[in-house]
Amino acid sequence: MAKRDYYEILGVSRSASDADLKKAYRRLAMKFHPDRNPEDKVAEANFKEVKEAFEVLNDSQKRAAYDQFGHEGVNPSGMGGQHGAGASNFSDIFGDVFGDIFGGARGAGGQRVYRGADLQYNLEISLDEAVAGSSAKIRIPTKLKCKTCSGSGAKPGTKPEGCTTCGGVGQVRMQQGFFSVQQTCPTCRGVGQVIKDSCSDCRGRGWNEDQKTLSVKIPAGVDNGDRIRLAGEGESGERGGPAGDLYVQIQVKPHPVFQREDADLHCEIPINLVTATLGGELEVPTLTGRVKLKIPAGTQTSKMFRLKGKGVRTIRGSHTGDLICKVKIETPVNLNAEQKDLLKRLGESLDKDPSKHNPQERSWVDTLKNLFGDLRSS
Repeated sequence: MAKRDYYEILGVSRSASDADLKKAYRRLAMKFHPDRNPEDKVAEANFKEVKEAFEVLNDSQKRAAYDQFGHEGVNPSGMGGQHGAGASNFSDIFGDVFGDIFGGARGAGGQRVYRGADLQYNLEISLDEAVAGSSAKIRIPTKLKCKTCSGSGAKPGTKPEGCTTCGGVGQVRMQQGFFSVQQTCPTCRGVGQVIKDSCSDCRGRGWNEDQKTLSVKIPAGVDNGDRIRLAGEGESGERGGPAGDLYVQIQVKPHPVFQREDADLHCEIPINLVTATLGGELEVPTLTGRVKLKIPAGTQTSKMFRLKGKGVRTIRGSHTGDLICKVKIETPVNLNAEQKDLLKRLGESLDKDPSKHNPQERSWVDTLKNLFGDLRSS
């Protein structure tokens, strides 16, 4: 079966740069990697095909032979006769490409550098701040370059020296039969340099612990669990690597009146028996002021009233939610004798035509009668 074109396998043009090749290989290798596709024979075959294509095209000599002679140019028995020698170089390819994926990269002088870790800061704000937006100052731990040694980690007047074990590259190659394994240098631990006289201030680390103050802009409409990303404000990278990011996790404190559900606000409003019976008008609080709410006569407990546009403006888009008010009829307490007598007489008057004045109670009693026989209401 004829082999596919290596450029076609990686999805790049024949003029693709080394960076384009690595980018294409990284994407496809992650897609078809056996760890991500267990028991998937097709993905495994694709992974091997992608690996072979990159192994050839990433080597300048093999690529030139392939461009001129095709697959025969990199076949051990073909004109190029170089493919067999390339097997021992795959550890370099794997280290360079997958090192980038998992945090490693090559810095100046071939030394491996590492991106700093991402950090998270939990920021608690009020509901008013979440709805209207605000800003906050936060203090986070950080690593600052040591002023005494200017970040070198070496005692002032001295400097780090190249590691003689690995030749300054931070990696050593171990040959095991036909296989060549690349490992972190045990002497310099991958730095590529060794410090004979450490800085007494930072103890050879090149940095000291400190704190820094950051200003966080909180956009209007944020909710519990939303995260604000501050690029480059995470942990410092190692050996000159880029810093990680800081993620500010929003936590909204409970509000004494309102509860939020997406873009809507909910609240419960107690009303007295007279207002519920005869109707009236109430002042209702919102996060932007007070509004009038008309209570119709005969309002029952748990009745919902919706105030349009008095909720939260969403962080994504222009939609503004509503304020939903649930009324709760409050039973009078601490009545004097006169008030009790008035209520008693009112009750006697209402009992003359209960189906008219208390339809829900009468319907409930009738339902129980049908189920359990004769019942008397108190």
